[in-house]
Amino acid sequence: MKNDKELYASPLVERNASREMSLLFGPQKKFGSWRRLWLELARAEKELGLNIKQNQLDQMAAHLDDIDFAKAAKYEKKFRHDVVSHIHTFGEAAPKAAPIIHLGATSCFVGDNADLIIMRDALDLIAAKLAGIIDLLGKFAKKNRSLATLGFTHFQPAQLTTVGKRATLWCYDFVSDLNEIEHRLATLGFRGVKGTTGTQASFLALFDGNSNKVKRLDKMVAKAFGFENLCAVTGQTYQRKTDSLVVNCLSSIAQSAHKLCNDIRLLSNLKELEEPFEKSQVGSSAMAYKRNPMRCERVTALSRLIISLSSSPQMTAAEQWLERTLDDSANRRVVIPEAFLATDGILQILTNVLGDLVVYPKVISSHITAELPFMATENILMAAVKAGGDRQKLHEKIRQHSHAAAEQVKKFGRQNDLISRLKSDADFSKVDFKTVLNPKSYIGRAAEQVDEFLAEVVTPVRRKYRKKLKEAKSVKLKV
Repeated sequence: MKNDKELYASPLVERNASREMSLLFGPQKKFGSWRRLWLELARAEKELGLNIKQNQLDQMAAHLDDIDFAKAAKYEKKFRHDVVSHIHTFGEAAPKAAPIIHLGATSCFVGDNADLIIMRDALDLIAAKLAGIIDLLGKFAKKNRSLATLGFTHFQPAQLTTVGKRATLWCYDFVSDLNEIEHRLATLGFRGVKGTTGTQASFLALFDGNSNKVKRLDKMVAKAFGFENLCAVTGQTYQRKTDSLVVNCLSSIAQSAHKLCNDIRLLSNLKELEEPFEKSQVGSSAMAYKRNPMRCERVTALSRLIISLSSSPQMTAAEQWLERTLDDSANRRVVIPEAFLATDGILQILTNVLGDLVVYPKVISSHITAELPFMATENILMAAVKAGGDRQKLHEKIRQHSHAAAEQVKKFGRQNDLISRLKSDADFSKVDFKTVLNPKSYIGRAAEQVDEFLAEVVTPVRRKYRKKLKEAKSVKLKV
C-alpha cells in the first residue's frame, strides 16, 4: 500500500513498548525461532542415528534469518496453513535440507516451542525492568525515609507516616510481582518433541521403537534452547494453563502499577507529589496552567487493559477439548503479545516517572499543620494530666475546643485554630506545645521500617540484578 498511514498500527508498539520487547513479538523473532527449532531437531535426530547429512544441517544453519516473508505469504494463501508455508519457504532457501525439515514433527513443535522461547525471553526482560522499578522506589524511600506526611485511610487524614514509608508499600507490591515472575521462569516447561497428540508415536516410528532415543531427543532439543524443564505430558499443545499463569503475573504487575499511579494522581491533586513535567509540555489545550499527571494516567489506562486481557487465557485454558482444539490460536496471537507489550510499556513509563518524581515538603508540612492539632489531642491530654489536671475535665474541654475549631475550618473556610484555643485555656498552660506538636513524634517506627525494608527486601534484589541495573539507562518516552 502506498500510504502506510491508512493501516491500523498498534499504539502499544508506536507509543509505549520498548524496541527490545517489540522485537521479541515481531515476525523475524517468531519465524527465526521456527527455523532454529527445525535445525536443532534435525541435529538431534542425526546425532541419534537418523540418516541426516551434515551438509543439510549446514545449509539450514546458513538460512536461519533470511526469511522471504512475501514467499511465505503466497504459500500460506495457497495452503491455508502457516507452518506448512514456512516449511516450503525454508525448504527453498535450503533445498538440500528440504526432505528432512520438520521430520516427525507436528505444527505445535515449532508454534508452541517458539511461543515458550519468546515468553521466557520476555519474562526475563520484564524481571530486569521490575528490578529497576524496585531499585528506584528504594532510592526514593531512602531519600524520604523520615519526611513526615499525612497518612490517609478512606482518603481521609489519618495518623502520620513518612513519604519514604509510603514508597515501601508501593515497592513491596513490585517485589511480590518479581517473585511471581521468577517462579514462572524457574518452572516454565518446554513443550519439546511430543508428536501430534503428545504420545511421541511418530518419533518412536522414526527410531524403530527405541523409547530411550525418543526420550533423549526430547531432552536434547530442550537443552539446545536453554530449558531445564520439560512439560511432563502434553496433548498436541502444551497446557494452555501456562498462558493463564504467565498473563496472570503480568496482570499482577498491572495491579501494582495502577495502585502506585493512582496514589501519585491523588497526591498530585494535593500538590504534595508530582510526576516529572517537561519544560515545553502542555497540560491542557484550553487551560494553560494545568500540569496533568498524564504519564500516570497512561499507566492506569494500560493497566486496565492488561487486567482485562488476563481473562482470555483463563477462558482459553478452560475451553480446550481433549488433546486440543484450534479455538485458542487466534486469541493467543493477540492476547499474549499485547499483554507483554502493554506491561513493558507500563514499566517504561514508571522508570521515567520514578527517576524524577518531585516532592513538595512545604505543601506536605502545611497539610500536617492543618490536621495535626486534632491528631495531637490525645498527647496534649496526657501532657496536661501529667501537669496535674483532671483527665475528665480536660477531655471535655478538648472536645468543645475541637468542635469549635472544626466549625471554623468547615463552615467558614478559616485555618484550624485549635492550638490557639488550647494555649489560651489556663488548664493547658503547662503543656509544652512545641514538643507535643513535633510531627516526628507521630511517625512511629516509619523511618526505621524503611531502613529495615531496604536492607532485608530491596538489597537482595539489587544484588541479584546488579548487572542488569548497572546496564540500565534512563528512559525517554516515545511520546
